[in-house]
Amino acid sequence: MASLWRAATGQTEKPNDYNGQGKLFWFKDSTVTRGSSPRGVIPVASCLTVKGAEDVLNKQYAFELFTRSDNMYFIADSEKEKEDWINSIGRSIVQHSRSVTDSEVVDYDSNKCWGRRPAW
Repeated sequence: MASLWRAATGQTEKPNDYNGQGKLFWFKDSTVTRGSSPRGVIPVASCLTVKGAEDVLNKQYAFELFTRSDNMYFIADSEKEKEDWINSIGRSIVQHSRSVTDSEVVDYDSNKCWGRRPAW
C-alpha cells in the first residue's frame, strides 16, 4: 500500500512534471513501476472529501471520493486497505488545503494582507 501510494501521489524525481500539485493515480495492477501507465488521474486540488460507501454500493470495502465535478467509487481488497486509502487520500486533501492557506500571508500588526483579503 505505501509504495503504491507513493507512486499514486506523484512523488517522483521530477516534481515539475506535476506543476507542484499532487495527483492521485490508479493502476490496473498492484505492482507499480515508473513505467506503469495509470488507468486514471485525479488532481488532489479537485478532491473535496473521501469516505466509506458500503451502504451506497452494497459492496464490502467500498469507498467514495468526492471531487468538484464527480463522485467516484472504489473497492479495496480488505477493510484495512479501504481505511488506508481513505486516510491517505484524506491527509493529501488536508495537506493541499493547508498549502493553499499557508501561502496567504497576513500581517496582523499592520492590518495588511498579502494574498486574499480577510473578511474583517
